[in-house]
Amino acid sequence: MSDENKEVVRRFNIEVIQNGNEAEFQALMSPSFINHSAPQNMPRGPESMWNTFESVLRPALSNLKIVIHDQIAEGDKVTTRKTISGIHSGPLFDIPATGREVTISVIDIVRIEGGRYAEHWGLNTLSNVIAALSKD
Repeated sequence: MSDENKEVVRRFNIEVIQNGNEAEFQALMSPSFINHSAPQNMPRGPESMWNTFESVLRPALSNLKIVIHDQIAEGDKVTTRKTISGIHSGPLFDIPATGREVTISVIDIVRIEGGRYAEHWGLNTLSNVIAALSKD
């Protein structure tokens, strides 16, 4: 089961985050999904994840690439250490494009149920990237 769960998370990272494949997003996301890392007073369901990728990251970063460095699976949870990188070629929140390469470090824990994302917890360095871009 651990290897199958790791593959679900790998597929989500490459097909959904990196490639923007909405059909894969729908296939891999449970309708009852809960994003425990969503900002306060924001939606916590599947739309919270899709919005992060399609409204924030993908418009801001061209040549978006995911590199998975480590994955550990135990029971129904998979922990992944990865980087998301790309060229800052569009607005990122209030920051106009700088043309700089950016890298966001991420550690995620995903609970898999029936081959789909059921819950997500995560930490990332996006705030550090925004702070660095703001100094330009």
